[in-house]
Amino acid sequence: ARRVGLWSHTLAKHLATSNTQEVAMTTGSPTRKHATLWRMVMPGHLCPFGLKSKWLLRHKGYTVEDHHLKSRAETDAFMRDEGVETTPQTFIGGERIGGYDALRAHFGYRVMKEGDTSYRPVIAIFAVAALMSLALAWLVEGALFVPGVPERFIAISMVLLGLQKLQDVEGFSTMFLNYDLLARRFVPYGYVYPYAETGAGLLMLAGLLPWLSAPVALAIGTVGAVSVFKAVYVERRELKCACVGGGSSVPLGFVSLTENLMMIVMALWVGLRALA
Repeated sequence: ARRVGLWSHTLAKHLATSNTQEVAMTTGSPTRKHATLWRMVMPGHLCPFGLKSKWLLRHKGYTVEDHHLKSRAETDAFMRDEGVETTPQTFIGGERIGGYDALRAHFGYRVMKEGDTSYRPVIAIFAVAALMSLALAWLVEGALFVPGVPERFIAISMVLLGLQKLQDVEGFSTMFLNYDLLARRFVPYGYVYPYAETGAGLLMLAGLLPWLSAPVALAIGTVGAVSVFKAVYVERRELKCACVGGGSSVPLGFVSLTENLMMIVMALWVGLRALA
């Protein structure tokens, strides 16, 4: 059965190449681009990367000869035949392109690899925080650009950044220890930090207990700013920022320093307003 499966696989690739060449010989150029895709479609498992590969090929204007690997035995036989370790596998013009990431790279998309840096998580958080602050302004004051928008933006940013850290406090605290001066002296601070940042942001957003939220934000913001400045601009270390939680791909530097400076500014503003 395995030999029959491998033979049919080889025949399918040959026919796909022959069909493309026949169209080219008849019309001078292919009328439609053709690709062959092998992916797992089992009763208990439908490969998501196979679906993505199929959609991407169609999106790029390819007709897709879609072959389903319906069992573990078929999948293993296919991988042994092709000398690959994963599926799906895409073939274009008789040439193996590879899996989903390789297909994206083939079409010129950026493929994130381990160790690559990306500012996308932080951009998304700050963009959503800005939109939420505007939405609250419209809901409460009936206008978008009102004096309270910057305060709400910072408070919401603190909550969202804290939420990212709360998803994996253990992972955050480990990454945090790479550069935070207080956490290195007192390890539990790394576990407390996500709750302190989130709580201070919520209190500031609600306008409650300024005598508590302002000192907390001022303390963690000041320690954080000094720690980042020392690690990045004095010691010139290349580290990942824990600002969006453990496993972050954001480089430590301007973004984390901005986060801490915003907390300092917000703390001073809330404190001065409370004293007025």
